[in-house]
Amino acid sequence: MENQIFGIVTIILSLGGFTLACRQFKNHKTLSAVIFLMICGLFLRFYAATDLYLHEWDERYHALVAKNMIEHPFRPTLYEDPVLPYNYKNWAANHIWVHKQPFPLWTMALSMSVLGINEIALRLPSILLSTLGIWITFAIGRYLFNSRVGFIAAFLYAIHGLIIELTAGRVATDHIDVFFLFFIQLAVFLGIRFMQTEKPVYNIFCGISIGIAILSKWLPALIVLPIWLLLVLDSKKFSLKQTILQFVLLCIVTTAVFLPWQLYIHKAFPQEARWESSYNFKHLTGVLDEQGGSFFYHFNKLRIIFGELVYLPVIWFLWKSFKKWRNYRRLLITIWFLVPFLFFSFAATKMQAYTLFTAPAIFIITALFFHYVYYYRQRIGHQWLTWPVMALLLILPVRYSVERIKPFQQRERHPEWVKELKALNRSIDDRSKVIVFNADHPVETMFYVNCTAYPDLPGRQVLEGLTGSGYTLLINDRGDLPAGTDRLPNVKIIKLPG
Repeated sequence: MENQIFGIVTIILSLGGFTLACRQFKNHKTLSAVIFLMICGLFLRFYAATDLYLHEWDERYHALVAKNMIEHPFRPTLYEDPVLPYNYKNWAANHIWVHKQPFPLWTMALSMSVLGINEIALRLPSILLSTLGIWITFAIGRYLFNSRVGFIAAFLYAIHGLIIELTAGRVATDHIDVFFLFFIQLAVFLGIRFMQTEKPVYNIFCGISIGIAILSKWLPALIVLPIWLLLVLDSKKFSLKQTILQFVLLCIVTTAVFLPWQLYIHKAFPQEARWESSYNFKHLTGVLDEQGGSFFYHFNKLRIIFGELVYLPVIWFLWKSFKKWRNYRRLLITIWFLVPFLFFSFAATKMQAYTLFTAPAIFIITALFFHYVYYYRQRIGHQWLTWPVMALLLILPVRYSVERIKPFQQRERHPEWVKELKALNRSIDDRSKVIVFNADHPVETMFYVNCTAYPDLPGRQVLEGLTGSGYTLLINDRGDLPAGTDRLPNVKIIKLPG
């Protein structure tokens, strides 16, 4: 019941805030209007992020690695003390963990080192970045087209259900994709600032942002490079020589940011780094983790992620762009959207968030179509259709947002098994020498308790060897323990909820 009350209050406050934002924008108070959008977006993100447990895919793994990186940021580990043999190719149960790029993990580790090891501290960087992304989306849309386009695009970003779910860690790829999305759009914004001011410092910051995006989720971040070139062409402020020099500077800075980590892990952890490099390539050629789909997977997902009517503005925009392909602003939005969609459509492995970094472009496309219909509604035949179309362009994404955030559902947001693990952590003295066996949630157990945890129980000989090495063994009793297990030295039988 508490969850429903919290959810209803959040929705009421957000509705009120969005209404105020629209009124402020109508009264030409653009800054305060965007601030209201950001505040409402923050409400929605904070509500979703207050699940007091780690979500199954993939947040629990990112959380545990980030926790371990508090002590050694340049040695990413999943199992900090792997007392049993492990397969280094199994990213869900290995020791050295270079399955993902490090920047989001470093940031989450820093947050938890300051605020404590808990779920809110883990998610706080994603909450802040995706909230700031609302303003950046507005700024990009305003520069490329006008303030109305920027405002509507920012609204769509603020209420977007999948972005909020990822911010809260509720769905696969979670915080990694939030960081990736943010630093790509930040790089585009910094590129715009460079065009406006002609100050090389903004170009350097743009390169840093691209490098951080690569350190968040690898090379698709290079989509910013053709966007940058189109911004240069559109500005008409730079000679060919200046363009080449600044582009080279951009590439040097980008490389200087992301390359050292790649060289380091291949030297420090060559076995794991080589395997993960080959594993990344296999996403293109084979279906991994049963995440497959047809060529049209991502185009089909558009209606689910952005609302069923999204195809109308997308088709309209592509037609306009190809008709006037020398309009560099339209062309850069087309590239930002279409190139990643085509690339990941050819890739064998498919997941819904792979193309999320194109979301600002899709929001801007939708907002531009809304602006076009609104501005030219008097000239459009069948004028009675314009208002329902404009309404549905906004209502359908709002509906999906509510469905994903689930503010009206009565759901357990602080489950009993998490409470028990936190209580277990408080009851242990020397946690560094503790191993939990038969753990129903081994990864979460290692996050909440400073221990090593496994889902199964090894043989008696292994148990005796571990106790002989000074480990204390906590064995979760599922009702099927071998006879005599409780009589082993340094063994304690516990009962954890499943």
